[in-house]
Amino acid sequence: MHGTDPTRNHVPGFVGSHLDRVDPVRTNPALLADAFAGPAARLLMLDGLEPVEVDGHLLLQPVAADALVEDHVLLGVDPAGQSIFVPLLTRADINLSPTPRSRAIADLVPASEVAMYGAARSLLHWHARHPYCAVCGDKTQPVKAGWARRCDGCAAEHFPRTDPVVIMLAEHEGRILLGRQHGWAQGRYSALAGFVEPGETIEEAVARELFEEAGIRVHSVRYVMSQPWPFPSSLMIACIAQAQDDALTLDATEIEDAFWCDADQLRAAMAGDPDAPFSAPPQLAVAWHLLDHWLAAVAPALVPSGASA
Repeated sequence: MHGTDPTRNHVPGFVGSHLDRVDPVRTNPALLADAFAGPAARLLMLDGLEPVEVDGHLLLQPVAADALVEDHVLLGVDPAGQSIFVPLLTRADINLSPTPRSRAIADLVPASEVAMYGAARSLLHWHARHPYCAVCGDKTQPVKAGWARRCDGCAAEHFPRTDPVVIMLAEHEGRILLGRQHGWAQGRYSALAGFVEPGETIEEAVARELFEEAGIRVHSVRYVMSQPWPFPSSLMIACIAQAQDDALTLDATEIEDAFWCDADQLRAAMAGDPDAPFSAPPQLAVAWHLLDHWLAAVAPALVPSGASA
């Protein structure tokens, strides 16, 4: 994929994990205990749900002698053979909301570590919010190396959730539709997005969301890329669709403003031009990469080789 800055790693934040998730170890108590007690075991140390960076890397520490495996989640085994665990949250006052610190980690450590942090954050958030069974209301306990919870009462098993979200560009005659939500930073525009609902395909969700939010009908939906988004546990599914026309009817409760953006306007925004008509989303977000993908596909000659995002 061509980009507006070839020196950058062109993947969204939280993408690019190098961990082997070792499912056979998760489901085998003996293998799990051996991995936890082994000399290569390491703990990913977080401050609540916040990342801890030291010298350009996430903080990993050896497992303490008195630590219990049931109090930890096995994230996986890294290329060096280290089994990476993360302690479950024990405090009740943890801030579960995303913070600038949790987003800024993408600029401080390698992409594979950002992805590891994203997985850890999503899992810990899920455990913290699901101490009780949704079937009978009894308490649940972590099982399968922290990748499930089992009810003490009815033995029902519960698994971490991932919420699919479509994020999409509608294209019409060489322009794309961008919008902004209420409360966004002044001047920020991005692709429209919305949750996939039960019984929908990705294509149907794209079409429905664009019609609900902008009043346009689309066809020929095509998938571009995806991104796990750990705030708390979404999977962003980036798509491009073709609009039948460019007449907009905005849902004012969802969208503050929207406009059809051409390649020149987008190029200026993504290059950080102070005279650009809007500011682009951050490169951490899959929206930036979706815009970059579209710009490279429709107007490669307009992409300057030395521009920065």
